[in-house]
Order: sequence, then structure tokens, then C-alpha cells
Amino acid sequence: MTTETILIREGSITEAVALSMSIPEFTAPHQAEEYQKRLAEVPALILVAESAGKIVGFKVGYAKGEQVFYSWMGAVLPEFRQFGVAKALAVRQEEWARVQGFTCIQFKTRNRLKAMLQFALGNGFDIIGVEPRETLGEYRILLQKML
Repeated sequence: MTTETILIREGSITEAVALSMSIPEFTAPHQAEEYQKRLAEVPALILVAESAGKIVGFKVGYAKGEQVFYSWMGAVLPEFRQFGVAKALAVRQEEWARVQGFTCIQFKTRNRLKAMLQFALGNGFDIIGVEPRETLGEYRILLQKML
């Protein structure tokens, strides 16, 4: 598989929720109601990545103020990682956010999700905060990229 075989398109809450159920790192995936609550009445974007007609990744974000686009949820099925799916989703999200007038993208990840931290740092994000939790692995790392 190559990035040429990946189709990135706008998706639905139903598609994002369905895929999130297959992501091993998500121990308690959000249900559709949480997506509806967060995406209601703000500029929002749901993207899905398809390969051979199968949804293999998604990325969901919404406006958090006038300048900040918050990339809230996203993941790629384990067997489709390392093929550029996450990068393709991120590029499309950044392009959309820039056109909408946002000046930066922010997101949080957990300290235990090292691959996500490496992906973010390798794609121009900076760590701008840390939220302590019960265990070190559950600490939330806040990242930001200027557009």
C-alpha cells in the first residue's frame, strides 16, 4: 500500500465511532453522543481514510476559539500504520484549518502513546503543556503546531 492508494474524504460521526471500536489503544471509545456534543454549533471536520473501499483511519477536530483548531480524536488501524495514513489525514486537516482562518492546531495525547508523540514532534508540533494524572503513562501532553 502507498499513499496513492489512500483516499481522504470527509466522513461522518458514525464512521468515526465505528472505526474507533477497532483501535486497541482506545480502552473506552467515545460514543456518538460525545461526538455530537463536541461538534455541535462550532466549525468541525471529520475526515476518514479509505484503502480499497475500507475505512482504515479517521481524524476529528473542531474549533476551540477563533484561532485554535483542536484535533480531538484520530487513529489508524494497526495493520495500516507506517503507510502514511496518519500523515495524509493530518495534512488534509491542516489545509482545511488554514483555509478556515485558524492559526494553529492543538491536540492532547497520553504519555504512554509514544508513537503518537513521535508522530507529532516529527510533524512540527511543540509540547506546550502537561496535565498530571494518576500515573505517569496517563499524563496528558498538550501539543501545538502553528499553521
